[in-house]
Amino acid sequence: MSEVIVVGGGVSGLTTAVVLAGHGHRVRVWSRQPAAATTSAVAGALWWPYRIEPQERVADWSLASLRWYEELAARPQETGVRLVGGLHRGERLAALGAWAGKLKDVAESAEGLRCRLPLIDMPVHLDWLEEQVRAAGGSVERRTVASFDEAAAEAATVVNCTGLGARELVPDTGMRPVRGQLVMVENPGIDEWFTEADPASSVTTYFFPQPGRLVLGGTAGTDDWSTVPDPRAAEEIVARCARVRPEIARARIIGHRVGLRPARDAGVRIEAEPLPGGGRLVHNYGHGGAGVTVALGCAEAAARLVG
Repeated sequence: MSEVIVVGGGVSGLTTAVVLAGHGHRVRVWSRQPAAATTSAVAGALWWPYRIEPQERVADWSLASLRWYEELAARPQETGVRLVGGLHRGERLAALGAWAGKLKDVAESAEGLRCRLPLIDMPVHLDWLEEQVRAAGGSVERRTVASFDEAAAEAATVVNCTGLGARELVPDTGMRPVRGQLVMVENPGIDEWFTEADPASSVTTYFFPQPGRLVLGGTAGTDDWSTVPDPRAAEEIVARCARVRPEIARARIIGHRVGLRPARDAGVRIEAEPLPGGGRLVHNYGHGGAGVTVALGCAEAAARLVG
């Protein structure tokens, strides 16, 4: 059994750690933040390939993750995964590619696509992933690293799941933030999710019913590093969602969240390179706005490079 250190404790890092532990590796996760403070914890977390490249690989990664989430949805309180129906307004199957033909419970209408998809309560899911790592004999440690050499000094194989942190650590200047702002409100009785993209802008209107809250969004500001909620953007988010469901306008706001999606100019990077001293560094980062959607598929691809 070999020891592997996974650097990064968001959904990509923790899912990769779970897969590696399942392959018999002794896994340590190094994360500078608790899972609840990562970008993954902010995600609205509806399964859907969104703002991610390269398309020719994303389909397989996404579908592998979808099948896994469908299994986890049998234990929603434990895993945080539920199968929930909703509407992608304006979407058409023909515009999505061959992968869309493998979706279950999809109906196309004049409005768009009605689907039943995994919707993930990320704080619960991240806790569950950490528990799986520990149950397999691994550990989750609070560590801040300035170089992958620090991890290589303690394990022969290091997996880079640092998201935006890869910009400095690799370094990879192709990494850039895509800022997403969300508004949390008390749910006025909405039990289906909704999304609608504005083709003339980067704005997507969506709401996701999560336990104890309705998540409203969103924004997509490329190269915007601010994690401070913008009051005007919040008002616009609520107004757009209320045009779809008027009761949202009267819902009490219970919180604001901002996350920086880890986008990469060249798309997701999953590849290996040697480290000084004979070690191996496996990269798994650059998932943009679809880290949850491809988490398992990318974790399996990275695990194959670990060996």
